[in-house]
Amino acid sequence: MELKSAIANKFKTDNDLSYTTDEIIVTTGAKHALYTVFQVLLNEGDEVIIPAPYWVSYPEQVKLAGAKPVIVNAHEQNNFKITPEQLKQAVTKRTKAVIINSPNNPTGMIYDKRELEQIGDVCLKHDIMIISDEIYEKLIYSRDTHLSTAQISDELKQQTVIINGVSKSHAMTGWRIGYAAGNEKIIKAMGNLISHATSNPTSIAQYAALSAYESDQDPVINMRQVFSERLETLYKRLADIPGISCIKPKGAFYLFPNVREAVRMNGFQHADEWAGTLLEEEKVALVPGSAFGSPENVRLSYTVSAEALEEAAKRIKRFVINHQ
Repeated sequence: MELKSAIANKFKTDNDLSYTTDEIIVTTGAKHALYTVFQVLLNEGDEVIIPAPYWVSYPEQVKLAGAKPVIVNAHEQNNFKITPEQLKQAVTKRTKAVIINSPNNPTGMIYDKRELEQIGDVCLKHDIMIISDEIYEKLIYSRDTHLSTAQISDELKQQTVIINGVSKSHAMTGWRIGYAAGNEKIIKAMGNLISHATSNPTSIAQYAALSAYESDQDPVINMRQVFSERLETLYKRLADIPGISCIKPKGAFYLFPNVREAVRMNGFQHADEWAGTLLEEEKVALVPGSAFGSPENVRLSYTVSAEALEEAAKRIKRFVINHQ
């Protein structure tokens, strides 16, 4: 209960949102919160709209609930964000929910207020739930501010289930503490399911998360500044590599460059093959964009040291030039 109260206070302080402890559930990581909300919301044959690029677990978790993931391509020229028109076109009588991940993994893009309002209008008109994955909320490096659809109106708050946790904001990935906030009936159903699954996250990790929220937040601010510096370092280095183009991300801790030209120049069939050969020859590990529904891109994380990023960029450039 102390942790739920701390999370409620976090919502009030950071997001100007009021949730009771009955509208909050603590889970074994944010992934567990997502899995559980899909299990209680979705029925066989329901559809969930998922903008691509997407986090790899979204489609699989939807399928595990017996529902159908409907992938909508968020085009690179629109900064990897879906438009309300695309959302409208994807809606059917079976549409139950849409997933909004902002800041996004893998692109680092952020939806602004106007974009969320327009998406929210479509969802209200068609009675579609919004699953708002806000796990990277604290990691924004531009002048943009994080906004949840739940903040826009009371109506949208009732249509939104927020997913968050301490894994990214407080570098507590291994502690496995996530949470969901939303309509009390949905949260109660999630609690009923979890009571027969994990029972609860370990109390030790819950006390660690409580400490994270009740302690001085300067380390969170400092970490964001370090990530911002690393982003600048890697982004500049990638811009100097032929055949690679990249939209500068605004949040999270990934770059998602387009390597289509580098793949073509280097004589490979696709980015997966290019990334695999890069790993074998230069020992640089990237995640091919095909895993995120975007086969012309690759994902790089800048959570490692600036020195490691410099060396990685050096090796990627050497690989591209050597294979020309």
